[in-house]
Amino acid sequence: MGHRLTRIYTRTGDTGTTGLGDGSRIDKDAPRVAAYGELDELNSHLGLVLAHGLPDEVRDCLIEVQHRLFDLGGDLCIPGRASLEQSHVEGLERWLDYFNERLPPLKDFILPGGGPSAAHCQVARTVCRRAERTLTTLARAEPVAPVALAWVNRLSDLLFVLARILAQGGETLWQPGRPPILPPR
Repeated sequence: MGHRLTRIYTRTGDTGTTGLGDGSRIDKDAPRVAAYGELDELNSHLGLVLAHGLPDEVRDCLIEVQHRLFDLGGDLCIPGRASLEQSHVEGLERWLDYFNERLPPLKDFILPGGGPSAAHCQVARTVCRRAERTLTTLARAEPVAPVALAWVNRLSDLLFVLARILAQGGETLWQPGRPPILPPR
């Protein structure tokens, strides 16, 4: 590992800029910083999911995802670096297939919920989708490895399937056009 953090505050960001891994400085609200900031937020939400009692295979999968999120954040922090490969996308697809085989077919949309771990996983999924949108914005302005976009897209699918696994049948199906429920008189 390169640098160890011996002092957390540096004062170098007090004027609204931050340092990238290549030594350059950019605005803290630049699309690149926004993209890796949202990946960091996603990783923190996955930490919340992991704080619950989870099946071992879900825990193993999410810890692997957290490591890859750090890799991708590092890639964004060092322009030109690309550590994710097609095999990482394929790995997510294998996890998706593994977990999806254990679920009943989905015929309707489901409402987020299904218990604390499932609900946290749904929040992580929506943060992942936001990170994907921000990464797409960045890719329009600067080079971003296409595999990174594919990996984040697949990750949001995986988080949806994991939320279903964690709901353990406690899913609420969306009822379009449902009449309102009114309080008792």
